[in-house]
Amino acid sequence: MQSPKAGNENKPHIGIYGRCNAGKSSLLNFIADAPVAIVSPQSGTTTDPVRKSYEILGAGPVVWIDTAGTDDTSPLGAERTRKTCDTMALIDMALLVFRRWADPERELAADLARRGIPTLPVHNIADGEDLPAEERREIERTTGTTPVALQAEKRRPDERDELLARIAAMLPESSYRTPSLFGDRVSPDDTVLLVCPIDGEAPAGRLILPQVQAVRDLLDHRCLAVVVHPDQIGTFFALGIRPKLVVTDSQIFPEVTAQVPPGVEITSFSILLAAAKGDPDLYRKGLNKADELREGDRILIAESCTHQVSCEDIGRSKIPRWLEAHAGVSLRFDFVSGLSPLPRDLSSYALMVQCGGCMATRSQIANRIRAAAAAGVPVTNYGMLIRKIRK
Repeated sequence: MQSPKAGNENKPHIGIYGRCNAGKSSLLNFIADAPVAIVSPQSGTTTDPVRKSYEILGAGPVVWIDTAGTDDTSPLGAERTRKTCDTMALIDMALLVFRRWADPERELAADLARRGIPTLPVHNIADGEDLPAEERREIERTTGTTPVALQAEKRRPDERDELLARIAAMLPESSYRTPSLFGDRVSPDDTVLLVCPIDGEAPAGRLILPQVQAVRDLLDHRCLAVVVHPDQIGTFFALGIRPKLVVTDSQIFPEVTAQVPPGVEITSFSILLAAAKGDPDLYRKGLNKADELREGDRILIAESCTHQVSCEDIGRSKIPRWLEAHAGVSLRFDFVSGLSPLPRDLSSYALMVQCGGCMATRSQIANRIRAAAAAGVPVTNYGMLIRKIRK
């Protein structure tokens, strides 16, 4: 059974790309019907990526990213172009805006195609202008779809509606409908025990997001979700209820396992997320590297959120400490948080450890682990690694 709304809290990201003065910022303002981005005839007006949330009928809320021109030749042009390219690791779909189709557009379309990003070409036309038939055919061959023609500066509602309808049709459904955390593992009326420690890392007055997502997904499945502190596990089982599944925070696996009767399956919130958003097979292969680490090896910890770091932070403190204890050697750790780009050269890392990704989209997690795999770097997941090294 699939939950129809699981994961909708993660908005799809759509990037707007093209040369300087192609009309990218005008297009974003046209879509949003508001002056979101600065528009000027001066080349290089857009410096840093501009983000705007906006809802599309049939797809829900999305995040638009307006980017600097890929042909920016200003003194900071190279840095702006790098930031533009970095956004491609975050998006689920691209709009390629152009006034004329030439080599820069061909190169950009080819780059997006190599990354597997669905791309809609948008011809920002002048009055009376039309796209030559041969050029249209080339664009269709290159991008796999027919370009949309519009005048972004004139903001005609009918053109906006047509554009948004095309985007809704092309946007991958997986970008706004994340698979259920529990999938076919549970059925209506099953009882699932969620073990949620309230410690120094727990946010004040609320649960962490993976726990909230699990509760919601269980309700969508019409299951009975029972939430307890770790020290209440015995009290729960004394009621004589045998749950279908126990889900715990990864870092207390040993403590929870000692209290759960034999035969009851135990997993973690992070492992559930690994199956929903990551690549469990790739993660399992990466686990082997934890047994082969050598003195001084570099480890990349990839977080997908930003938060104030405490002395008991799971990614910044506990995993490094546990991994060094498991390997019996001193290791070097680097950290990437939020949607920051990964280091340019990943080949120097012995292992990358990716968080569950509760704050990220499937595409963003997929792009990260794909980059590691392409560099020959083993990659695994927080929950799987913790379960292995905390036995």
